[in-house]
Amino acid sequence: MSKSLKRVRAALDAAGLATQIVETPLARTAADAAQAIGCEIDQIAKSIIFRGADSGRAILFITAGANTVDADKAMQVAGEALGKADAALIRAQTGFAIGGVSPVGHLTPIAAYFDARLSDFDVVWAAAGTPHHVFCANPGDLRRISGAQDADFTSQN
Repeated sequence: MSKSLKRVRAALDAAGLATQIVETPLARTAADAAQAIGCEIDQIAKSIIFRGADSGRAILFITAGANTVDADKAMQVAGEALGKADAALIRAQTGFAIGGVSPVGHLTPIAAYFDARLSDFDVVWAAAGTPHHVFCANPGDLRRISGAQDADFTSQN
C-alpha cells in the first residue's frame, strides 16, 4: 500500500468514516472514474488545487465531476487571486500526485471549499491518494472530514 493511500486510510479511520477504498482502472478524470465505478459523473468529487497568488498556499476546491471551477468565483471565495498549482506545489503541500489528489489526508492543513452539487447525491466518490483508488462517502461526511466550506465557485459544462 502506497504512503498516500495509507494517509487517506488513516484520515478516514481517524474521522470515524468506515468506508472501503476501492481499486479501479486508471481514473485520472471524473469521466474515467464514473465509468469505472458505474456512477453518474457528478457523483465524482474532484479535488482541484489552485495556488494562492499572495499566500503561495494550495487551495482545494471539491467539485462535482461535470462542473468546472469558475476562476472569478473561486478568487472571491478564496479571498485572493489564484494561479495554477504545479505538480511540485501539489506534491509538497498535499502529499499527492496530480490525478490522485484526495480531499483528505493532506500533509499540511489546506483551505477547502465544497460544491453544493455533490449534496444532491446519497453517495459520492473521491480519489483515495492514487489514480487507481477511490472511496465513497455521504457528501455531508466528506465535507466534514475534509474541513471544506460550502461555497459557490463552479460553472457547469
